[in-house]
Amino acid sequence: MSQAVMKAFDYHMPTKILFGAGRVKEVGQTVKSYGSKCLVVTGSVSISATDIYAKVAASLKSEGMDFFHFDGVTPNPTTDDVDAGVALAKENGVDVVLGVGGGSSMDTAKAIAVGATHPGTAWDYRIFTERAITSATLPVVVVSTTSGTGSQTTPVSVVTHTAEKCKYALVDAVLFPRTGIVDPELMETLPPHATASTGFDAFTHAFESYVHKNSTPFTDLCALEVLRLIVQYLPWAIRDGHDKEARANLAWADTLAGACIANAGVVLPHSIGMAIGGHAPHVRHGEALSVVYPEFFKYTYASSISKFAAVGRLLDSSLADESDEHAASKSCEAMERFLKDIGMYFTLKSLNVPEGELPAIADDSVKLPDYSVNPRVPDRDTILDLLKLAYDRR
Repeated sequence: MSQAVMKAFDYHMPTKILFGAGRVKEVGQTVKSYGSKCLVVTGSVSISATDIYAKVAASLKSEGMDFFHFDGVTPNPTTDDVDAGVALAKENGVDVVLGVGGGSSMDTAKAIAVGATHPGTAWDYRIFTERAITSATLPVVVVSTTSGTGSQTTPVSVVTHTAEKCKYALVDAVLFPRTGIVDPELMETLPPHATASTGFDAFTHAFESYVHKNSTPFTDLCALEVLRLIVQYLPWAIRDGHDKEARANLAWADTLAGACIANAGVVLPHSIGMAIGGHAPHVRHGEALSVVYPEFFKYTYASSISKFAAVGRLLDSSLADESDEHAASKSCEAMERFLKDIGMYFTLKSLNVPEGELPAIADDSVKLPDYSVNPRVPDRDTILDLLKLAYDRR
């Protein structure tokens, strides 16, 4: 009998994770181990008055840290956000950057760490450019306040250039945060829709790493656990944001999902979702992904039967004893039901994405490599067809 040989693979995740309720109180001691002058990076000024920022500031003060606050991060952070943060970092000679918030704040912190230490701007070091990010990058510590982006365990910083209508990433191993503090208590005040959007983002990270050509036995194991946890606990957290069991499990799922994409990658929906974000920056990243997922499932499932079947069974327990072929085909309906259950079933029209932008979004979708590692690889015109289907479903 012939035996299948397990594929060779690497796994790299250098971030130290401090996980658990109340761990935010350790932020001062943690940051101090990397530097003495810190730039704290958060969202808009309103966060300054929140209990989260107060806890962070108190911990930094207790360690005698000299810190400065940049609160100019916007959703889908822009090059303008990053450049403003870089200016503040340089002006004050900081030697460590602390990102506090969701993916926008964490990604901006990473980009500032590059821009403050490299010639030119951080945008000059995005993928597809000849400039290389170096070890001069400032150390980054993050405190996550959402369960979705996984940025605490990835070497990626996603930034939007509004004038060019494009959304690209800075990617390098030095962008892995040195330490990520994951305190589920900080997520209890996240509103229901933000919980759903970030939670679905984590779902996509796990699922897309699972069907990616670079998936490994390790990432597959983690991805399936992430998907199981999100299917079970995301509806709970949407209904009751203060459910500690749900918040803790989603925070763990998000952290694992980030490690999955850091070691495998993402596929077609992220190519399209990034392009949507570039042309319609008002759309949350989780929304941009969810709006194409029904079409993505229908287009792709037959090219990865066993894995779509496995996830179909997680989404719909009635498929447990069905054949892989049947479970995979039914996974499309199960995915749509899940999106509706968590309030994430949209059309591009309902998200106010101009129909006239669809050809340009399709053009930009093939500028990123993620579509090319989808189990079934589309061309630009096929992506446009998928976008048209997602524009106004009936």
